Amino acid sequence: MWSSQEFEARFFGAFEHSLDVKGRITLPAKFRVHFIDRCFVAQSQFGDPCLAVWLPEDFFGFASNINNDQWADDTTRRSLRSWAREAFECEIDKLGRFAIPANLRRYASLNKEVSVHGAVGTVELWDPVIWSRYQAEKG
Repeated sequence: MWSSQEFEARFFGAFEHSLDVKGRITLPAKFRVHFIDRCFVAQSQFGDPCLAVWLPEDFFGFASNINNDQWADDTTRRSLRSWAREAFECEIDKLGRFAIPANLRRYASLNKEVSVHGAVGTVELWDPVIWSRYQAEKG
């Protein structure tokens, strides 16, 4: 997926945060230092029931890598289109907040409480109940 030259491990740890009434979440300070003023939010690239928050350069790098010749089969192109169609560029305000679009909140079942996890190259946003169930099933 990523080569060692393109990928930098940045995000580790887990935090509990809440969505505000506008559907915004605040990035943990530990993660916020890596973002300037925007991010990309998308469904998990692994098909998990969560959202992935990407640094712009990593988002574009990932999309470029999966859009090359080795991914030329029809099934993969359909998956890429679906993933990209649901991705959204978000502005991060001075308090480290960004609004999660309603369609992505529905996809990940995010209502109020959110488990925010470092996933090495991305930040994952999980519904805490779904995360607990996922951990119990997957280990």
